[in-house]
Amino acid sequence: MKRSIPRVPGFALVCVVGAGEVAAQDVQPRVYTPAPVGINLVTLGYSYSSGAVLYDKTIPIENASARVHSLSAAYSRSIGLFGSAGRIDLAVPFVRGEWEGELEQLASSASRTGFGDPVLRVALFPLGAPALSRQEFAGFEPRTTLGVTVRLRTPLGQYDPEKLINLGSNRWVLSPQVGVSHPAGRFLLEVYAGAWFFSDNDEFLGTRTFSQDPLYTIQVHVGYSFPKGIWIAMSSRQSLGGAARVDIGEKTDPESNNRLGLTFNTPLGNGFSLKLAATTGVTATVGNDYDTFVAVLQKAW
Repeated sequence: MKRSIPRVPGFALVCVVGAGEVAAQDVQPRVYTPAPVGINLVTLGYSYSSGAVLYDKTIPIENASARVHSLSAAYSRSIGLFGSAGRIDLAVPFVRGEWEGELEQLASSASRTGFGDPVLRVALFPLGAPALSRQEFAGFEPRTTLGVTVRLRTPLGQYDPEKLINLGSNRWVLSPQVGVSHPAGRFLLEVYAGAWFFSDNDEFLGTRTFSQDPLYTIQVHVGYSFPKGIWIAMSSRQSLGGAARVDIGEKTDPESNNRLGLTFNTPLGNGFSLKLAATTGVTATVGNDYDTFVAVLQKAW
């Protein structure tokens, strides 16, 4: 017997697909690489995730699997602020996903198509990356850089309070992050530490309240640059915390997840570049047992 995933009071399943990320599960090298002031960047990205994509432990789904396609459009501009280099990004995802599993011993499935939550990110590099013009930047020698980012995910994506699976989260998400980037010859070593803070969703399964503790992340990246602007990076991201609950019920176990990633980037000429990335879950306690492939086409001017 097969039926659509029903509304099940007392349980929670949340699926949030962001621009180039799956609910804070992103692995992103070179976030703190500065650029000359005034550079514009338009990005068109595609990602495909398969596996147990963000099935929360509070719902008794067995043999869970999902196939999630995301197409995101983003605009970025490098800026100068207080004499330091920085960047502003805005990304909007469009998502198509299919989920399957056994809910209360019955085969269940669901599919969703629509917009996810837009993401705004502001980055500033207060140490090691002064605000430079294109002419000044041409002679700039890379150095150790300290960067700070603030990411805001806005609750504008597709959301139906009567459904367990949604493409939008119906809550605000704020994520500050601090990172250090250190060049060592052709190698680039990076370490980021960040946190995700979530507002409550007061329309979960109708009128229930879904709340979540802060989620903490640490990322480590080792990159290598080849001639002609080609580079690769190996990455690891550890997430901790993020226990959730519905109303005043018991909290879920906190996350302790690790993901590994590999990224390849090559220029294509005329300001275009292509980035390919793959990530996989290594350890999984909550919503991490899936694989993601990403292809990104960028145009800079």
